[in-house]
Amino acid sequence: MNNVVEAVIEIPLKTKNKFEIDKKTKRIKLDRVLYSAMSYPAEYGYIENTLAKDGDPLDILVISSEPTFPGCIVPARIIGYLSVVDNGHEDYKLISVVDVDPRYSEIKYLDDLSDFTLDEIKNFFQNYKTLQNIEVKVYDYHDSTKALELISECQKRYEENARKND
Repeated sequence: MNNVVEAVIEIPLKTKNKFEIDKKTKRIKLDRVLYSAMSYPAEYGYIENTLAKDGDPLDILVISSEPTFPGCIVPARIIGYLSVVDNGHEDYKLISVVDVDPRYSEIKYLDDLSDFTLDEIKNFFQNYKTLQNIEVKVYDYHDSTKALELISECQKRYEENARKND
């Protein structure tokens, strides 16, 4: 499987606004503003035609040097994923870098990122819902091979779900 995917960005880098693309209208709406003093440490979105265990498309963080905008399609090179349990639901956060940004041309694996960047991402998910009294448990990072398997699994789940609903 190719390790570059098209990420649909919902939330730009360094914002507190949580935007979502409405599945029915395809319009972008402000879902909420983060309750914390934190902002998103990366571009945040999803991969179309995937279905994660939480019933939503598979989440993806895209490490970038500049923010884009909600609805932007970004070529994202997959380097791993982070396991999270959000409010009792299994959740996975793919980790990637902008594939068309030369600043990230050397980044192929999680180990190519600084420990600080990996810690910052974990810290964000451990704390971003604290003031909402929603428990988020953050577990381990997994490599790009496992991430590509996860994408494939979520694509199959999406296809099976689409066939059931036809």
